[in-house]
Amino acid sequence: MSSLLLSGALAFYLLTTAIFVAQIVTGHDAMRRVAHLLLGCAFALHAASLVVRAAVVGYEVIATYRDELSFIACCMVGVYLFTASRARANLTVVGTLVTPIAFLLSLSAHAFGPAEATPEAYRPTAWLPAHVAPAFLGYAVFAVAFCLSLAYLLQERQLKSKRMGELFRRLPSLETLDTLNYRFVALGFALFTVAIVTGSLLARHVWGHLWSWEPVQVLSVLTWLLYACLLQARSMGWRGRKAAALTVAGFVLVLASFLTVNLLLPGRHPGAAG
Repeated sequence: MSSLLLSGALAFYLLTTAIFVAQIVTGHDAMRRVAHLLLGCAFALHAASLVVRAAVVGYEVIATYRDELSFIACCMVGVYLFTASRARANLTVVGTLVTPIAFLLSLSAHAFGPAEATPEAYRPTAWLPAHVAPAFLGYAVFAVAFCLSLAYLLQERQLKSKRMGELFRRLPSLETLDTLNYRFVALGFALFTVAIVTGSLLARHVWGHLWSWEPVQVLSVLTWLLYACLLQARSMGWRGRKAAALTVAGFVLVLASFLTVNLLLPGRHPGAAG
């Protein structure tokens, strides 16, 4: 049942991506409403697949590689839909970037098939969901910040090339994108900080000490430091293109860290591909 619901979400993600692209090209506002409606359906199906799976495996639904990918994609779409519903600007271009990324993450989760069980040592502790939930919600927020940064760089390129046609008028302002980017980076950083703290407490519970030079711990701290530097740089006046480029670089590191930890250097950390 969970796989069937995820398959439905995948179909809606693919269809929504096509409609978002068509809306950007044609500018028909009705297409934007249809795209967001379909994306809402995709999110509902995706969330339902996670709920059904959670009913079967419990909180392990966010502790294995397959389900981590699915959880991140679902959170990413939910964060975008909430932001788009609250923002005064037209964020269709951001949705055009968010949706295919969610599709690829969900497709990867679908392709991995049955996930490995969470190691027995992690099961008795509530620190596992307390660590994993903010970590992957943080990943989702960073992913949306990444999409906002790409939209900013696209918008800026349009301005510099002076090709300010109909497409330009359908993009949100640079100021709007920069402000949203800052808010998302700050929120993602806060969530990631909570995840690192609870992850250390989880490590002490399972391994007996807060720090053990596990690959996931080292890469997580490096990611945290990069975003801390980004926020510090913004407080010192970095705005616009520099901040957007550094946000893109930060998410590339997040993605590389996630794939490295789960596929190449899993160590004792749960969530390795299986």
